[in-house]
Amino acid sequence: MLVGFKAVTKIIDMGMDRQIKKKKWTTNKILTWTGGGLLTLFICYTLIFADHRSKLNVEVDKITIMTVEQGDFQEWIPETGIVQPIETYYLDAIEGGIVQELNTETGTMVNGGDALITLTNSDLQLEVLNREAQLYEQINNLRTSRLLLDQNTQNLEKELAEVDYQLQLAKPEYDRQKELYDEQVISRKEFEEAKERYDYNTKRRKIVASAYQQELELKSVQLKQLNDSEARMWRSLDAVGKILDNLVIRAPKEGQFASEQLEIGQAVGQGERMGQIDIVDDFKLQVEVDELYLPRINVGQVASYESQAGKIYKLEVTKIYPSITNGNFVVDMEFQDGTPEGIKRGQSLRIRVELGNPGQALLLPTGGFFQSTGGNWVFVLGENEDQAVKRDIKLGRKNSLHYEVLEGLQPGEKVITSSYENFGDNEILVLK
Repeated sequence: MLVGFKAVTKIIDMGMDRQIKKKKWTTNKILTWTGGGLLTLFICYTLIFADHRSKLNVEVDKITIMTVEQGDFQEWIPETGIVQPIETYYLDAIEGGIVQELNTETGTMVNGGDALITLTNSDLQLEVLNREAQLYEQINNLRTSRLLLDQNTQNLEKELAEVDYQLQLAKPEYDRQKELYDEQVISRKEFEEAKERYDYNTKRRKIVASAYQQELELKSVQLKQLNDSEARMWRSLDAVGKILDNLVIRAPKEGQFASEQLEIGQAVGQGERMGQIDIVDDFKLQVEVDELYLPRINVGQVASYESQAGKIYKLEVTKIYPSITNGNFVVDMEFQDGTPEGIKRGQSLRIRVELGNPGQALLLPTGGFFQSTGGNWVFVLGENEDQAVKRDIKLGRKNSLHYEVLEGLQPGEKVITSSYENFGDNEILVLK
């Protein structure tokens, strides 16, 4: 029995000394590798697919959101026009002087030819008297020259008449003496004396007749010159007489008289502006426009003005002044469909000047965003409108209400148009 027990014990001991083979994938190892793999996959996903853009929480009630729309786009610029009379006649002092009388008060409606201001100038009056005296003296000298021409003509006429008379006496005497000489009744000497008298008067008549004809021709030319000179002098005399009329400033046309404050005894220089006559039956607008728009403004271009009652008045550019002052040029615009009621000279009106023909375009309302982005990008809301993402865009023309969108936006999309000043460099805005 003992031997059997020992044998059994040995057999059991031999069994316990047998090497037991370990398992390669235990539960802990599997869990460890699985967790590490999932962590690695999460890190890779985060690095590759996750959104790393910076975000900023924004309160919706502190921003402005507008919708991009398709519509008519009219490029125009807002300007301010000053109401001016349709026509203005300036009153400048042709001659200087001292204000003697103010015939009409400023603001009064006057007729053409009405005396407005009277000046006095004693030096000018004395000068006019001297010039008138000189002209009268010259006119008298011309008349004297005309009398001398007449006298020369009369003297030649008398001399020609005398020669004709002597020739009438000498011719019969010569004929008788020649007949008697041929009959040898008288001597040769008596005949030759009669012949000489006749030949002398014949030659003398030719000379006097030629001188008389030349005198008539010369007199005709000289008389024309004298008459022209006298006519010019009379015109000069009339003009000199009107110089003193220039001391009275008169209205050139019916209208409203306006002038600066003048006082009796005030000295006024030649060419100094005394006032103006405004034709107040109609008005125009005088508008200063930035010189950048000079190539795009032309005569006939259209503008519009909206009255307080909501009525739209059309205007048209009628004149462009070429000079540029302080970076602006001036244009005149006239109302095409009647003048708005109640406007006054010097009043400022806000108008819209159209720069081109209207056309269809994608429109983005204007806003403070442009100051930060220059129109190169905007924040666009997503479909859920819970966040806005930065997006590059391209803008074209603008007016005071809209920008023309060329690229980057679609109709119906919503854009934050208020200022981006507080958004920093964030690319996504989370709307709260």
